[in-house]
Amino acid sequence: MALTETQVISAQEDGAIDQAVELLIAGKLVAVPTETVYGLAADALNIVAVQHIFEVKGRPANNPLICHVCDVGMAKRYVDVTETAHTLMQHFWPGPLTFVLPKRAEAGIPDAVSAGLGTLAVRCPANKVVRALIKKLDRPIAAPSANPSGKLSPTSAGDVAEGLSGKIALILDGGATNVGIESTIIGVQKDKITLLRPGTITADEISECCGLEVFDRDDETITAPGQLKSHYAPNAPVRLNATEPHGDEVLIGFGRVKGAFSLSPTGDLEEAARTLFATLRAADEMGRKSIAVAPIPSSGIGIAINDRLTRAAAPRSH
Repeated sequence: MALTETQVISAQEDGAIDQAVELLIAGKLVAVPTETVYGLAADALNIVAVQHIFEVKGRPANNPLICHVCDVGMAKRYVDVTETAHTLMQHFWPGPLTFVLPKRAEAGIPDAVSAGLGTLAVRCPANKVVRALIKKLDRPIAAPSANPSGKLSPTSAGDVAEGLSGKIALILDGGATNVGIESTIIGVQKDKITLLRPGTITADEISECCGLEVFDRDDETITAPGQLKSHYAPNAPVRLNATEPHGDEVLIGFGRVKGAFSLSPTGDLEEAARTLFATLRAADEMGRKSIAVAPIPSSGIGIAINDRLTRAAAPRSH
């Protein structure tokens, strides 16, 4: 792949959004800030640009992408929005909740975006910069996390540059992300809701909003991003539920468990989610034989944190 010089500009700089939109229209890739992690954006209707995402990330073709929209109206151009989905969108958007819904046949979204499925993942991000960009582009951006596939997700412009500098046209620097882990993903089929990937919006919150039970996935078929067994991984192996380091290990603490780093000294799960990837990255940079992570409660946001940690600790396929 021919390398290009990657420009980094502040998202607040005059003309930054216009420059990013021009690059997207030209079929280039732009890293953009969201409230969850940084995304690697392409014009979702441009098949060549979408394929470039997979090439740059080294992403498996069977792993679908999320289309980011600026509002519910834009979502309705590309997917069939059920009454339940509309209720949830009105309550949680803009925000870290992604919907997998039937793709409209006339939508013009390339099959590569949805990995050949008849559904499409859509989300309206809370970050005002990226929403303004999408509104100006007047069509969705396909945007997985802006990192090499399977590696730690980026929560700052520096993280993006570390993994993708020289491979993409532009990084819009919007500072550190304030949620820190990827969005919750749900499938909505008529009146059935399935949790496809946990996030900081919990199944209980979704159920409370719409009055329906949220079911767990019941098969291993990949229907949404973030379902690969090995994912979100640092270079060093990861050991979970540790209370002290073994040998040449670096310990990441939580709450009462102290370590060289801590996801949250006070045991705050929101803080732990926000700092998860940055802390794993910092621990990895110490170059120890492995990384040990303290136990995280499996409730509320802790379910999503444990999901990411379990995938980070899974056997690597390479």
